[in-house]
Amino acid sequence: MTDPLTPPRLRDDCFAMPQGVAWVPVDDALARLRAALLPIAGTERLAGRDALGRILAADAVARRSNPPRANSAVDGYGFAHAATGTGVQRLPLVSGRAAAGQPFSGAVPRGQAIRILTGAILPEGVDTVVLEEDCATDGATVAFDGPVKPRANTRRAGEDVAEGAVALTAGQRLRPPDLALLAALGIAGVEVHRPLRVGVLSTGDEIVDDPGAAAAPHQIFDANRPMLLSLAERWGCLPVDLGHVRDDPAAIAATLDRGAAAADVILTSGGASAGDEDHVSALLRARGTLSSWRIAMKPGRPLALALWRGVPVFGLPGNPVAALVCALVFARPALSLMAGSGWTEPEGFSVPAAFAKRKKAGRREYLRARLDSEGRAEVFASEGSGRISGLSWATGLVELPDAAAGITPGTPVRYLPFASFGF
Repeated sequence: MTDPLTPPRLRDDCFAMPQGVAWVPVDDALARLRAALLPIAGTERLAGRDALGRILAADAVARRSNPPRANSAVDGYGFAHAATGTGVQRLPLVSGRAAAGQPFSGAVPRGQAIRILTGAILPEGVDTVVLEEDCATDGATVAFDGPVKPRANTRRAGEDVAEGAVALTAGQRLRPPDLALLAALGIAGVEVHRPLRVGVLSTGDEIVDDPGAAAAPHQIFDANRPMLLSLAERWGCLPVDLGHVRDDPAAIAATLDRGAAAADVILTSGGASAGDEDHVSALLRARGTLSSWRIAMKPGRPLALALWRGVPVFGLPGNPVAALVCALVFARPALSLMAGSGWTEPEGFSVPAAFAKRKKAGRREYLRARLDSEGRAEVFASEGSGRISGLSWATGLVELPDAAAGITPGTPVRYLPFASFGF
């Protein structure tokens, strides 16, 4: 019997680029990536209150209407609209009242009224409510000015969601308001995808794993792995820390084997290009199924995509800025699709530039940016991929188009807040 937690296998050539393709535009790369990937298999049923952040695997259908019965939207007095007219209306009050959780058990005769509170079910004979502040009463009679609109200050049964209607569709990542809706509609349990398992691996002889350890001048601390692990967690995935491996092909292969057994997708950083010390890409080419994509973008030109024992591997650049930009632009929508939430695209908006820049045609550029007090996009002083402080300084990215562009202060530019990338 097939293991229900085994994800579907991808074709060995799923990431292959057509012959003769050298530089791949960002949009073309995203389209090819979207076409190559599949959602993972495996679902489970959870109580609604325990499903925060999980992705619905099936539509959630309302078990009851919200509201379940017609009710009053205000504190006031209820009556049958047909018994009223223009001018001052004086209606005798029936004994008792209707309150939320304390329904009136009888019927209100035509031409009479009842004291009713917010949320109370409309008693039989009541279809309209007048706001308390618009009424005068001596305790036996209520008076108000007519005419009153029919069904004023009332809520229809099911006006929010009707029983049997789809309340939330498959692919929805559940947020606190969604849990409130599930509870209101009597949906106690939901079918959700299991979390996508994302393995993260750092490679390189120059990398020191422990930031508290001593490091020689030629060594650097591992910045990419904690960044990518935390990104995976913020995206609702289950991060799998595969650690740091030196530039040893056998050790890298063993770690990839372990990652393929423990994760649905693997993110690596470093060694993904075609240099002498790019052991990850060399290993994936020799023993996996590698397609090296040269993306027409800055930063983050090299992107290695491969299958290792049937598990997709994203070989991200080693420079932290390039690694983050590639993760946001490519890994985020890919992981969302694999997790069952569908392909996601960042939501950007146009703002005036607070900077000047001339850009050549041929590749898309992403600049670390944030909005100033006047809503203009200012960019980090350096575009260097090693300037990690710019990532912390920024609150988003400015996306410059593939075509040539001349930016001066005030020129409209597209700003992508980090929140639109899910963090």
